[in-house]
Amino acid sequence: MQQSRFFYLLIVSITLFSCRKDDIAPPLENTQNEDLSAYTEVASINLGGLGAAEITAFDPITDRLFAVNNGSENKIDVIDIANPSAISVIKSISMAPYGGYVNSVAVSNGKLAAAIESTNKQGAGKIVVFNTSNYVELKSINVGALPDMVTFSPDGKYILSANEGEPSADYLNDPEGSISIIKVADYSVTTINFAAFESQLSTLAAKGFRIFGPGKNFVKDIEPEYITVSDDSKTAYVTLQENNAIAEIDIATATIKKITPLGFKDYSISSNAIDVSDKDNKIEFNPLSKVYGIYMPDAIAYFNYNGIPYLFTANEGDSREYTAFTEMKRVNSITLDATAFPTATALKADASLGRLNITNTLGDTDGDGDFDALYSLGARSFSVWNANTGAQIFDSKNELDVKAKELAIYDDARSDDKAVEPESVCIGRVGNKNIAIIGMERADAFAIYDITNPNSPVFIKMYKTGDAPEGLLFIPASKSPINQSLIVTSCENDGTVKIYKTTKL
Repeated sequence: MQQSRFFYLLIVSITLFSCRKDDIAPPLENTQNEDLSAYTEVASINLGGLGAAEITAFDPITDRLFAVNNGSENKIDVIDIANPSAISVIKSISMAPYGGYVNSVAVSNGKLAAAIESTNKQGAGKIVVFNTSNYVELKSINVGALPDMVTFSPDGKYILSANEGEPSADYLNDPEGSISIIKVADYSVTTINFAAFESQLSTLAAKGFRIFGPGKNFVKDIEPEYITVSDDSKTAYVTLQENNAIAEIDIATATIKKITPLGFKDYSISSNAIDVSDKDNKIEFNPLSKVYGIYMPDAIAYFNYNGIPYLFTANEGDSREYTAFTEMKRVNSITLDATAFPTATALKADASLGRLNITNTLGDTDGDGDFDALYSLGARSFSVWNANTGAQIFDSKNELDVKAKELAIYDDARSDDKAVEPESVCIGRVGNKNIAIIGMERADAFAIYDITNPNSPVFIKMYKTGDAPEGLLFIPASKSPINQSLIVTSCENDGTVKIYKTTKL
C-alpha cells in the first residue's frame, strides 16, 4: 500500500498549470508552504518591444518557455529558464511558412502546439505541432478562421482551438466562429460551429446573450475566445466574449452541449461602485443607477472543488470597432431618456457620466431612439461560476480597482473604458493553498487570491508587471526547475517576459 501511494503521489504531482493551456484541478504539492505575499521579480527579458511578448507556455521536460512574438517578424522565441534568475533566448521558430500572426501556444508531453492565423485573417488558420526538444514540425492542421487560443486536454489526447472568426473591416467577409478538436493520436480534426443553437436565440438573448452587428448572422456572429478543459479531459468550456456567454463542449463526441449567457453587472450596488471619468482629475468610485457591465470574459480557468466544477473568468470586455460597424459611444454623445435619467444634462458632463464608453446595441429598451439604461463593456472584475448550473458564485466587485488605487497603479485614463481591465486568470496550488492569479492589462499588474474555498476567494496581494500583461503562467514547485513555484508574465506593449518567485515559509 505504501509503494502504491508513493507512485500515486508521484503521478499527480507532475501536472502543470497555465493560463493558456491546461487549466485543470491543482495537483498535490508535496513541498513546503510558500509565502503568497512575497513574490519578487527574479528575471526579465525583452523580446523586442510592442507585440513581441503576448503568450508563453512552459515545457517541464526541457525547462524551456515558448513565447509568442509578433514584433518585427512572426515567430516563437524559445527561452531557457533552467536557471530562472539567468534566462536567455536560445532559439526562434519562424512562423513565416505557416501564415500570419501566431496567437497562442500550449505544451503537453513534449509537444508544442501553435495557433496561427492566415495571412488573410478571414481564411482558415492552422494549428502547427512541434517537438519541444528539437523544434521539428510534427504536423500542420487546418482549423477555422482566426485561431485565437489553443490548449491541450490534461491527458494530452486532444488539442482544442478557439477560432474567433472576426469579420473584415468592411464586414463583407465574416467567417463562422468555431471550435476545432484535434485527436493527437492521428491529428485528425473536427471543426464545429454553433448553428444548432440558433433556434434558442430569443431565450438566450433574454439572459444577456448578444448577437449584433451587420446582418446579425447567428453562426458568424459568435466569436470563441478562450478554452479551459475539465480535469477528466471530457468537457471543454469556451468563452464567447463578444456574445457574453460560455459554451460547454463534449470533447469525445465533438458536440456543443449548451450555451450559458452571463447576464449583466449592476453598478448601482455600492460594492460594485466604479470610476467612469478620465477627465475629473481624481479617482473616485461611485454607485451608478441604470448603469450595467457586460461580463464578456476573455480568459477562463477550470477548478474542481468537492466534486463541483467551477469556472473562473477574467471579465475584460471587448468592443467591435470596424470601418462598417462601430458599437462604442460616449454617454455625452447619446440621448438619455428623460424619465430614466431626469438629470440628463448634468450626467452628460465629463466629470460625471459623459466620458463613459457604452455599447449602442443595448439600452434602448422601448425602441424610441433614446437610452433607458447604459451598458459598458466588461465588468472590471473576475467571477466564479458553477459550471453545472451557470450560477454566479462569486464576483470580485470593485476590489481590483480599489486595490490598484491603494498601490497607486490605477490608470485613471482608463476609467471611462474598462479600468484595470482583467485579462487573464490562472489556477494553481502553492503548498496547501489553491490560488487564482488575475492579470490586469491596464494596471500592469497581477493579483493573487486564495481560492482554497472557491465560494469565497480572499485577496492576498497585487504585484506590478511589465506593460500590458496579456499572458500569465503558473509553474508549480513540482515542475519548476528550482523546485519552487514560479509565476511568468508576458507583456505585449513592452515585449517583456518576467519571472517571479517567492520564499518558503
